[in-house]
Amino acid sequence: MVEELELLLEENDDRKLTQYLNDQNISDVEELIDEFPEHGPRFVELLSINRAVNVFRILDFPTQERILKKLSGHRISELINELPPDDRTSFFSELHGDAVKTLILHLSPDDRKEALALLGYEEDSIGRLMTPDYVAVKRTWDVERVLSHIRRYGKNSETIDVIYVIDEQGVLLDDIRIREILLVKPETKVSDLMDSRLIALNVKDPQEEAINIFRMNNRVALPVTDDEGILLGIVTVDDILWIANEEYTEDIQKIGGTEALDEPYLDISLIRLVKKRVGWLIILFLGEMLTATAMGYFEDQIAKAVVLALFVPLIISSGGNSGSQASTLIIQAMALGEVTVADWWRVMRRELVSGLLLGLTLGIIGFFRIFAWTMFSNIYGPHWVLVGLTVGTALVGIVLWGSLAGSMLPLLLKRLGLDPATSSAPFVATLVDVTGLIIYFSIAVLILKGTML
Repeated sequence: MVEELELLLEENDDRKLTQYLNDQNISDVEELIDEFPEHGPRFVELLSINRAVNVFRILDFPTQERILKKLSGHRISELINELPPDDRTSFFSELHGDAVKTLILHLSPDDRKEALALLGYEEDSIGRLMTPDYVAVKRTWDVERVLSHIRRYGKNSETIDVIYVIDEQGVLLDDIRIREILLVKPETKVSDLMDSRLIALNVKDPQEEAINIFRMNNRVALPVTDDEGILLGIVTVDDILWIANEEYTEDIQKIGGTEALDEPYLDISLIRLVKKRVGWLIILFLGEMLTATAMGYFEDQIAKAVVLALFVPLIISSGGNSGSQASTLIIQAMALGEVTVADWWRVMRRELVSGLLLGLTLGIIGFFRIFAWTMFSNIYGPHWVLVGLTVGTALVGIVLWGSLAGSMLPLLLKRLGLDPATSSAPFVATLVDVTGLIIYFSIAVLILKGTML
């Protein structure tokens, strides 16, 4: 495919190139734009407007912005007018204000009013995702009138899989799947098909909530209402899939200990990439400096029993690993709606038991590791049993603490209204490193006092 396109580009024959592009799948054209970014604007110019819109809407924002700057005024006007309202709102929300003011002039008065209304909702709200293109009917209508209404207005709807029932004031009463309308007699009333099992989103709801509602209810579209129950628009599953992908990517980046990137990795400038990463690195570095402070506090104990220092990497890594595990599991469970802040006590009980079992497992392994080494060397001296008990007991305490800290921190941040993903694995590991050293040396003082200390 790439070789054939390269030949067409060399021939510089727009007619053949147009035919070739219109014969490709939308996803294939998107890949070709990624492969030949310098020819992206030309591809969009040559495509039929319907296909150009479908290609443009699945491109990432930096590519959309780059292409739009090089399109002719006529094609820009066509694109902006033909884009579905939800995709247009999403694109406008990424642009600078001046660019939005310029582009919005290409819209008809009604579309301009609609775009400004959608942009008036908060950035991460359901209102920014919804489209006002849907089919609504009255409960008093019969199926014959409903089908006539669909034939007349359905082509402008985002989807006709679901039909929405409203009253005279526009209040949403129910939704009916199209198959239920097609399988009954024409004289059947809409009210006879209603089951009142309505699921709707509020226009002010955060977009993350919509992801869970779609996942739990197996819907292709959901209605959006205001606080009075008036139907404002619908949100379709394709928009939710994009949002879910963005949320997942953002959370993974935060869990990795960096700010979320608002551009693809290879497109973001080196300076901005460094800025995104340096903040967290400084915070983690300052946190790790407390490790040296903690070790300095126990300097006398380390001087008397140098052997204790041998196990510091083992101790802090075990605690950090258990904390990172717990943090990642809880953040993922919260993202999927499996765990909420109200479940904190259930989570704590599970982590108390699992942390204790994990700590006992590592503690036993640590003790037998010291036992095995004493059979071949005298590195741990005559009090190797006490050293083994110190390491084993410390591992139990530190792994238990790491599990509790890693599981509770995301819930605490959520309770405070912050993003749980910021309780990233590196952050939890740093916290447990410092506190783990205090636990380790405190246990060492208790067990080794009067012998090695």
